[in-house]
Amino acid sequence: MEIQWYPGHMAKAKRLLQEDLKLIDVVAELVDARAPRSTGNPDFDELFKNKSRVVILNKSDLADPALTKRWVERFCSQGKQALPFVSTGGNKKAVVAAFEQASAEKVARMRAKGVTKTVRILVAGIPNVGKSTFINRIAGGTRTRVGDRPGVTRGKQWVKITPYLEMMDTPGLLWPKLDNETYARRLAYIGSIRDDIMDVERLAGNLLIDLKRLCPNELNERYKDISADTPDELLLQSVCKSRSFILPGNEPDTMRAASIVLDEYRAGRIARVTFDDPDEE
Repeated sequence: MEIQWYPGHMAKAKRLLQEDLKLIDVVAELVDARAPRSTGNPDFDELFKNKSRVVILNKSDLADPALTKRWVERFCSQGKQALPFVSTGGNKKAVVAAFEQASAEKVARMRAKGVTKTVRILVAGIPNVGKSTFINRIAGGTRTRVGDRPGVTRGKQWVKITPYLEMMDTPGLLWPKLDNETYARRLAYIGSIRDDIMDVERLAGNLLIDLKRLCPNELNERYKDISADTPDELLLQSVCKSRSFILPGNEPDTMRAASIVLDEYRAGRIARVTFDDPDEE
């Protein structure tokens, strides 16, 4: 899967972020709960090695709840705090409490010196994991620009959450080389890689193959002409038959079917599926 992965503004954003780290007390790292490993930037371990980190498994309403629970346990076993979240309606108090716990030691040291410290949270993650929507939810209103496509946030923005808690939004940060085809495919499934640089029919076909393996009953419920016996190479054509997507000459409209499959999966209309297994390395 050939992907133009690392646009020029990413390198600049990373340099600026490194300059701002001295201002930061806690890093809130957002990953997509449907693919927590694939959406985790491996550069963050080195970049944030001296910072407290809270991992937010966002969009958990679209993921397998049992696997989300196991992912939270895995992150906690690595010395990080972790919790599931839904940016469109999640528990704000739990997130703020996690930030307060992560910064408690530093706040106590400053209090001992007679200083009431304002805790600054950096919100980091790859494109399209929902950072801006997350901040808007925690802040209680639309304080940052949001969008449903990768790369909407271009510059840093500070948002006051409480009198002594601020958050900074940052552009989505990728890592320079994406050489794992499985991760690339999963990132494309959830929309972290723009569709306009992908072969959408091939992508949707691969998604249907994975969904047939992970949730065959739900897939059949959504597209009646797909069963466990449907050959992989005919899955997209089966969606065309199910939805009557037929072109003149009785040709299946596979491009339209591909777009529908991707849209319906990303909206959670097929099944709650997690692609990354926490026990796999």
